[in-house]
Amino acid sequence: MLNVLNLTERACHAHAGVALTIGNFDGVHRGHQAMLARLKEAAAHRGLPAAVMTFEPHPREFFTPTQAPARLTSLREKLELMQALGVDLVYLCRFGSRFAALTAEEFIARILLDTVRAKWVLVGDDFRFGARRAGDFTLLARAGRQYGFEAETLPSVLVDGTRVSSTAVREALAAGDMAWAARLLGRPYSISGRVVHGDKLGVQLGFPTANIQMKHNRPPLSGIFAVELCGLDGAISGQCLPGVASLGVRPTVKENGVPTLEVHVFDFHERLYGAHVRVNFLHKLRDEEKYPTLEALIAQIERDVAEARRFFDARAQRGPSHQG
Repeated sequence: MLNVLNLTERACHAHAGVALTIGNFDGVHRGHQAMLARLKEAAAHRGLPAAVMTFEPHPREFFTPTQAPARLTSLREKLELMQALGVDLVYLCRFGSRFAALTAEEFIARILLDTVRAKWVLVGDDFRFGARRAGDFTLLARAGRQYGFEAETLPSVLVDGTRVSSTAVREALAAGDMAWAARLLGRPYSISGRVVHGDKLGVQLGFPTANIQMKHNRPPLSGIFAVELCGLDGAISGQCLPGVASLGVRPTVKENGVPTLEVHVFDFHERLYGAHVRVNFLHKLRDEEKYPTLEALIAQIERDVAEARRFFDARAQRGPSHQG
């Protein structure tokens, strides 16, 4: 079971030492997965818990909130993915002005040594830390030799010559290239959340939907998609059911709408209110559009459903080894 601790000087003395990696881990993509695999290997070899230090909010959201990139994963989604990858412990650092003011040397002394008691530290090849990002791996390795912890760096992971990064995933999602995003992530891009009551418009239009409560105020993608809806807490017996989803502001029915995720599951009539589900985005059908009438919207939804069904039929014919 994943143990999550707020990074305070009192909370983190539960362990005599940890193997640690540090980062934002937004998306938990294949580069992050390589980091966590190496972390687990080193932790097991040394008999230490495998620990991750991550930040909330993202430092860029703190420094430049209007220019910060869209998040790929909410905090809950990130923790779920880390738990699935075998992380034992997460130190959640509440990033604010006091933390941002720590010098690189203070970060090592107060956080890594006094608070976390790191015995082995893994960072990426672009890792920077401390006020004004003054610290780098050279400083970290020198401190390790001085204070008795090991420091290691991991090179970037490449897919078809492209460096895997959260930025590359965002670019793929913004372009609607779900297959490339899935290759960078090692899985389909997904959003998880609770099914909540909506305005029941889908029922009126003849296409009932599950409305997913999102933690993403500014999701990294929008449009109409072929998706799978998967139960995470006993709902729909753990199955993944095919459907079509709308992620956007619904301009035909709302003025100044907020991003909303609605999923119409094919041939499914059970109630899912309150269930915690995951939506896997498999293929983009089109961008969101505004239609002059509800009748025109209904006609387009019918075309979307038909196209999504064709996508799943073709996917089934390709077989499991070709499904992303």
